[in-house]
Amino acid sequence: MRSKSLIAPSILSANFARLGEEINSVMSAGADWIHFDVMDNHYVPNLTVGPMVCKSLRDDGIKDFIDVHLMIEPVNDLAKSFASAGADLISFHPEAVESSKETIDIIKACSCKVGIAINPDTSLSVLDEIINEIDLILLMSVYPGFGGQEFIEDTIEKIQAARNLIDKQDHKIYLEVDGGINNETISRVSKAGADVFVAGSAIFGSSDYEQTIESFRQKIS
Repeated sequence: MRSKSLIAPSILSANFARLGEEINSVMSAGADWIHFDVMDNHYVPNLTVGPMVCKSLRDDGIKDFIDVHLMIEPVNDLAKSFASAGADLISFHPEAVESSKETIDIIKACSCKVGIAINPDTSLSVLDEIINEIDLILLMSVYPGFGGQEFIEDTIEKIQAARNLIDKQDHKIYLEVDGGINNETISRVSKAGADVFVAGSAIFGSSDYEQTIESFRQKIS
């Protein structure tokens, strides 16, 4: 079952000196989820934010849905820390864990939704044994590690294939796409079957968040 379309701005492109204010602004402008790109300078060659940032936002009164994408290795302990810090959904890369099923169970035990993140060169076959256990498939349309990259065109076919997989399941699974999402790509990504759209620089780099998000919604519809 396809969900309504959700816009998830990535805080990777926000102004960290005013992060709480930036999040309140982008949510007021019509965004649906807050997307956390968590990088460890080990699994990917960059270092971003930890659970303390998530907890600080919760403590500051931010109640919006927080969608955490762990680009880290190992995963399990930090996943638990993000859950305790207030994450609503945690996605991880199967290459970064010994057992996807074990990590899924750990995240679920923390009362979080769970997603599987799939790199451009990772096959959808990693979902074969676990698709019944997850709430979200996150397809990377760039190689993880840095914001502002160009959309990889081959992702369109992968989105279509993932949508076909999801449509055969009897429970709700979101199909999220992250990387190079902007006014030029979002329409094709939507038509291919995605329903959650992660955008960083396209939103936070714009002069009018509300206008940008409304433009996205027009392109999706």
